[in-house]
Amino acid sequence: MFSRMTIGEKWFQVFAVMFIAGLSVLFVYPFIHVLSISLSTPSEAIRPGLHLFPQEFSLEAYRKAVSSTQIWYGFRNTIFRTVVGTVLSVVVMVMAAYPLSKKYLPDRRFYTLFIVMTMFFSGGLIPSYMLIKSLGLYDSMLVYIIPSLFVTFSLLILRNFFIGIPQELEDSARMDGANDIRILFSVVLPLSAPIIATITLWSAVRYWNEWFQALIYIQDQTKIVLQIYLRRLVVENQDMELRMLMSQQPGQETVTPETVKAAVLMIITGPIIIVYPFLQKYFVKGVMIGSLKE
Repeated sequence: MFSRMTIGEKWFQVFAVMFIAGLSVLFVYPFIHVLSISLSTPSEAIRPGLHLFPQEFSLEAYRKAVSSTQIWYGFRNTIFRTVVGTVLSVVVMVMAAYPLSKKYLPDRRFYTLFIVMTMFFSGGLIPSYMLIKSLGLYDSMLVYIIPSLFVTFSLLILRNFFIGIPQELEDSARMDGANDIRILFSVVLPLSAPIIATITLWSAVRYWNEWFQALIYIQDQTKIVLQIYLRRLVVENQDMELRMLMSQQPGQETVTPETVKAAVLMIITGPIIIVYPFLQKYFVKGVMIGSLKE
């Protein structure tokens, strides 16, 4: 195919490949740098220059990182929030998007417009804080899940995808005696695997990375999430916690704040990086089909 291109098209292809390759290097190198630092000895970690792979290999930073009870609290709470929140969020949005995709729903456009308005207007932080307090969600694990169940953009993507499913399939199932719930689970959802996978991954990444709710609504330190723990080490730079992590035992290697922070960062980002490639193939298909139809 390349041989059939004109000179201009060939130069464009070469330039496009070089440009994308350059962007890929820019995006991947910070991750490689942090990984290399986390696996290096302190003397290697402070060495100036590029860090593509550790010259002096060491796992001591990871041993120190996982020795903290706070990181295990964070793992437990983050996994709980991500798994439960993602499942409930996808279920809620599917249940809302399916009826909104039906033309026979009374006042369908009004409900859709009412939901879309929430993308542009919100009550603000203080009303949200007062609402959370009044609902009894303050300092509760439910505050991680309930306020984030509904995402308007994801709902619209789902709704548009459901609109694109041929109505004849549902009419055929209805003639066989199926009701709307049966049609949803037996006809619509099996055809919606790409968009469901896309929304699931979006929700999982959102729940995994969310930290602001824990910052303002959680006081109990056994309920913190990984992102708050990382923020304390990297942003707030809590010297006491770092000193506890770096406290040495006889016969052990030394570690530095940089290697411990890099190790914690890799521990937190690792699960999402591992899961992402398995669902990435659904992105283009799911989003493109669900983004254009009315």
